[in-house]
This record gives sequence, C-alpha cells and structure tokens, in this order.
Amino acid sequence: MGPANATPDHDFSTHIGTAGWSVSREAAASFPGEGPHLQRYSQVLGCAEINSSFYRSHQVEVYERWAAETPAGFRFSVKLPKSISHDARLRAAREPLLRFLSEVAGLGQRLAVVLVQLPPSLAFEDQTVRDFFGLLAEMFDCAVVCEPRHASWFTPAVDRVLAALRVSRVAADPARWPAAARPGGWLGPGGDGRGAVLYYRWHGAPRMYWSRYQPEWLQDQARELQTWPDGAHRWCIFDNTASGAAISNALQLQAMMGIQRQRNEPQARSTE
Repeated sequence: MGPANATPDHDFSTHIGTAGWSVSREAAASFPGEGPHLQRYSQVLGCAEINSSFYRSHQVEVYERWAAETPAGFRFSVKLPKSISHDARLRAAREPLLRFLSEVAGLGQRLAVVLVQLPPSLAFEDQTVRDFFGLLAEMFDCAVVCEPRHASWFTPAVDRVLAALRVSRVAADPARWPAAARPGGWLGPGGDGRGAVLYYRWHGAPRMYWSRYQPEWLQDQARELQTWPDGAHRWCIFDNTASGAAISNALQLQAMMGIQRQRNEPQARSTE
C-alpha cells in the first residue's frame, strides 16, 4: 500500500514512537550505529514514552543523560508514577508531584507531555479530578494527557471538565469503551484538534502488549491521523513491546505517513 498524504520532513506535528526505546533484533538494521539504543532510536523515530517512571523514580541526572543522547527535535512523554495515579488515586498529590517534576526537569526542552494513566477501578470524581489536574497545571506548563479506563469517564460531561482543565483524553487500542478509541477532553481552543496534543496509545490486539498490528490496520490509522487539521500535535505510541512488535509497527506507520527524519548528532541540553 502507498503512503497516506505525505508529511514534510520538517513537520514535527506528528510524533511516532514506542513505549521505551529498546531496538529489537528484527529492527536493528533500521537503527544503524554503535551507540546506546536511545541514541540510535532517536535518529530514526521522533519521540519515546518513558514508562519506567511509572514504577520507580529516576534521578535528574538520568533524565539529563537521556536528553543528551537525543537530537534537538526529539521529544519525550513521561508516565506519571503509579504511587500518585494508582496508590493515592490522585489525592494528596502535591509533594509527590513536586518530586516527580523536579526529576523530569532533567529532560529540559525534550519533555513535551506527561501521561496520567488511571487504574480501571478509578471512577470519575469531579472534585478530585479538578483538584489534581488544577494542581498539576500550577506546577507544569507542558501538555498533560490522561488515559482513564473506567466507563464513567467516557461521557460528554466529563469531556467538558477535561477540556476546561486543558487535559486531553488518550485514544487507546484496544478500546474498553467505544469513545475510548478517539481522543477526547481538551481538543484545542476550537475543539477541532488545533493546538492540542492528540495522544494515541496502541497496546496490541487481540493480545495486549504482544500482538503485531497488520498493515491494513495501520493504514486506517494513518488515514485517521491525516483527518486532523494543521496545528494538531499527533502522538502515536506503540505499547505492544513484549514481542518486539512495537518498533516495527512504528517504522511501518512512519513510512505510511511519509515522514523521513534527517539524521543529526545528539545535542546536549544547554546548562546556561
């Protein structure tokens, strides 16, 4: 199949990557060089989602090293620690948020998005949501996206609350609920996607984290991505990493979108 409408080489409005940056043996030839996996990965794909932050904290120096291994146009999203999203269920978040944000500050300008994934048992509670995301907005000036997994979050009323808080709702596959398949919440000032992060997280189907997406499915996604207007920041993260399928799928989608990244040497973040 041919590519969907081509995207210019300099267009960073579409970011395609994986959860983590492990280069599988199958895909190794597409990531030449002898440096660290992240350095090779970032020459080919435009973004990566840091998942390890969900399970454990990293010192600011670790984030600084990751930033230094990537070229200037590369961007990271970082997953909120589960101690905040799952254990504390978004409550009493000020101190743990301060610690987390002070660590990820090591990414500098490479940091673009914070991902808040919620447990399937966490129903929407209006005041808790307003308090948490309002607090996060006071502390953090980059994009925030939320991946809820309880049915109560997928209503027009909740979308309006998230939009008022400038929080975009993740589009997930497999979708637990029909509305979960497309982005929601904050879709920019005009509600058409311009100026907002539209964050797609694809976990693999039918077997989550393992299954490889087929070309026909990827082509459908490429066409949908192209329906969003200029000015929409589209993120596509493949989380079917258990079998190594994610990185191959990311390369396939990038080719279908007509994106060709120019290879550049990593540029360390300025310390001035």
